[in-house]
Amino acid sequence: MRRKNELVRPVLTPAEMAEADRAAIAAGTPESVLVERAGRAVVRHAVRMLGGTYGRRVVVVCGKGNNGADGLVAARVLRGHGIGVDVFELASGFDHAALRRALARADLAIDAMYGTGFRGSLTGDARAVAEMFGGSGVRTLAVDIPSGVDGATGAVADIAVHATETVCLQALKPGLLFEPGRSWAGAVAVADIGIDVGLAASWVAQVQDLRLPERSGAVHKWSSALMVVGGSSGMIGAPMMAALAAARCGAGMVVAGVPADAVGALTTAVEIVRRALPATPDGALAEDAARVVLKEIDRYHALAIGPGLGREMPTQAAVRRLVAEASVPIVVDADALNALATDTAPLRVRHAANFPRAVLTPHEGEYERLAGRPVGADRIEAARALARATESVVLLKGPGTVVAAPSGLTAVNPTDSAALASAGTGDVLTGIIGGLLAAGVQPFEAACTGAYVHGRAASAAGTGPGLVASDLITALPPTLGALRSGTDPWED
Repeated sequence: MRRKNELVRPVLTPAEMAEADRAAIAAGTPESVLVERAGRAVVRHAVRMLGGTYGRRVVVVCGKGNNGADGLVAARVLRGHGIGVDVFELASGFDHAALRRALARADLAIDAMYGTGFRGSLTGDARAVAEMFGGSGVRTLAVDIPSGVDGATGAVADIAVHATETVCLQALKPGLLFEPGRSWAGAVAVADIGIDVGLAASWVAQVQDLRLPERSGAVHKWSSALMVVGGSSGMIGAPMMAALAAARCGAGMVVAGVPADAVGALTTAVEIVRRALPATPDGALAEDAARVVLKEIDRYHALAIGPGLGREMPTQAAVRRLVAEASVPIVVDADALNALATDTAPLRVRHAANFPRAVLTPHEGEYERLAGRPVGADRIEAARALARATESVVLLKGPGTVVAAPSGLTAVNPTDSAALASAGTGDVLTGIIGGLLAAGVQPFEAACTGAYVHGRAASAAGTGPGLVASDLITALPPTLGALRSGTDPWED
């Protein structure tokens, strides 16, 4: 899935970016040249925001480091364009009243106080600047990242500069992609200043990354068959939504395996085949269900397990056996993840058997149960750590969904939406990924594509915050049709 960096949106941690800076300087590009390029990139962005140069005024606040040096270059070049510029430097201190007066007549404020290496809280003059910028009503342009935002995680300890736009230098930083940092950053653009960042291990997914297979004339329905195992008493809608989504996303045959007593409750979706599995007296999946599924697993090309299963002990035992012994690609969600939280050994058994890697799709609570610790502020490292520990592909759901492979390859999904915080939407995501796996997409690519499509279906549904899970399923055909064209009509 990785492509040459000129075609991707690489994501570098502050430490990785600093190393790329050092390498560029060691290779013969003086630091002063890099600073000049950065400052001029800021100017190009500022002039665009200003809509011209005549009669415009700009306030630039500069810190002590390279970020401040970029700001000083920008101030010099802006003056050369005939723009009035007021510069304030943290190193020498400044008159707060003078800054307020300058902001009152400014068309744009530029934040060049702190870069991506910032940690902690804004204090003193820097805090006062953030407060004055925020209260002035003047549009603000941040250099690389808004001051006060942690470049590695997006954390904000107390207050940060609330940027209208951010011009990020050479590569995106995690702090611009995860909340609350991405909300403080506004619209983000990346400026190339001539630093080779190598083949980045992390990137932001784009439409060009998607794997959306189409059926050839030589296939039949069993060529891309999926079994969805889920459901329990009162929880039959979950596996059905996963099954319907899978049928829209590559699976030619979808069989919903549910506890026997629940089969009669599957009254919708005549396209989905029902499979009665052994059940407990309470209507949950019995341990023997694993044997039944495994006996016929060779007929399928993928398995989706988890939606609506419940947490009864026999069900958990069935899940662990299926994860360890199912030879086909699998996506594991919901209560199937909770079954693994008490014992992740089936994932290692699966890896030792050289079966395709499982795709795990935890939200933050499920992650904590699986990993034994909270996600924390660094979502990229959290996803990578769980992927390494479980030898699986991990799709960490939430604002700034992250997909990680055990090798460290990581993609950040840009299409998530608050509208997806609704019951059943995770079951739809499981079905999308399951359908892609059944159609032959590899686990990492299926997870990345599934997350992207899931988010765009929420946009295509057009229901805004009132979205329900079934809206996503209805929106899948137009979403896939648009994305298969190689363009994303919902991209900002």
